[in-house]
Amino acid sequence: MSPELINLIIQATFESLYMVGIAALIGTAIGLPLGVFLATSRKGELFAAPLVNRVLGAVVNATRSTPFIILVVAIIPFTRLIAGTSIGSTAAIVPLTIASAPFIARLVEAAIREVDAGLIETASSFGASPIQIVFKVLIPEALPGLLLALTLAIVSLLGYSAMVGAVGGGGLGDLGIRYGYQRFMPEMMLAVVVVLIALVQLVQSTGDYLARRVNRRLRHR
Repeated sequence: MSPELINLIIQATFESLYMVGIAALIGTAIGLPLGVFLATSRKGELFAAPLVNRVLGAVVNATRSTPFIILVVAIIPFTRLIAGTSIGSTAAIVPLTIASAPFIARLVEAAIREVDAGLIETASSFGASPIQIVFKVLIPEALPGLLLALTLAIVSLLGYSAMVGAVGGGGLGDLGIRYGYQRFMPEMMLAVVVVLIALVQLVQSTGDYLARRVNRRLRHR
């Protein structure tokens, strides 16, 4: 493979990391509090608001059930409004964020619900407020699950970032389509697949390692 193609792969890799990194940060900033609220707002829970819980849950489910490639095309006007364009790596952050936030929210909800209800009751009996229970009990106790959830979300975003290349989103997916498919260069397609696999393995291994360390600390407190 020529140095020019290698440079293209390196550039596309950084574009993909840029898209995934920003989308993961924004998606977590939205999905984490949303997931905590979904996990604590049913009837009789810390922030009881059953109607709001059902409405938000329906919105989250509707967004999650929309195939990503359809979502990308459907929100092109919104993407243009936010990013000023509908193509390129920066524009791709918009659909990636919209796809990741509800996904993260459901993963966070599941992790929070795994926390022993007895801990919540104990904290309440000591006079802790709902906000204190969230930050001092729920999130710390659910941290290993939250780290694994975020790891899964980032892995999914890597796959989405490759998919968004089909509509001019840049990154490794765009490179694979333009060179590997349209120019009949199987070596380029193979290189893109290998890089994506390596990134997924790196993210998964890092997430698993951090979750194990946090879990050990919780057990030895």
